[in-house]
Amino acid sequence: MTPVEARAKRIKIVAFDVDGVMTNGGLMLSDEGFESKVFHSLDGLGLKMLTATGVQIALVTARTSNVVIERAKNIKAKLVYQGAENKLVAFEQLLKDTGITAEECAFMGDDVVDLPPLRRCGLAITVPHAMPLVKQYVHYTTERQAGFGAVREVCELIMKAQGTFDGQMARFLE
Repeated sequence: MTPVEARAKRIKIVAFDVDGVMTNGGLMLSDEGFESKVFHSLDGLGLKMLTATGVQIALVTARTSNVVIERAKNIKAKLVYQGAENKLVAFEQLLKDTGITAEECAFMGDDVVDLPPLRRCGLAITVPHAMPLVKQYVHYTTERQAGFGAVREVCELIMKAQGTFDGQMARFLE
């Protein structure tokens, strides 16, 4: 078992930044002030499968958006922390809200605002286009790009480490 797999085996909750992790980082704003984001269906299914194994999902974002609330409903993420300009405060609140230790929590982020929880969590993850300083502090960098299956890759990594991947795949292979 690799060191990353050993860390992934302990994970009970995964907290995801939104922009640049669950999306490609682009923000679409209309003249009327409406915001939209593009999420990938591969990630959505991965999150639903991971949740089915008992691992919880949390969203931690510095921005505040109705789009995030809708995505959280779609993926059944009950833990949403928006307007979290200090992500360590939000991360600590997440631990308090769930009773989970930092070692049992994974965090996925891409920018320097994500460094405090990335440095505190049990499994720190980023994406290929992350800021160079972020890459210095993570345990794992996805092969897939943000907004194009990076979240799914993480879900599968955790399920494989915890021995739940085959069970989730079985329903598609019957």
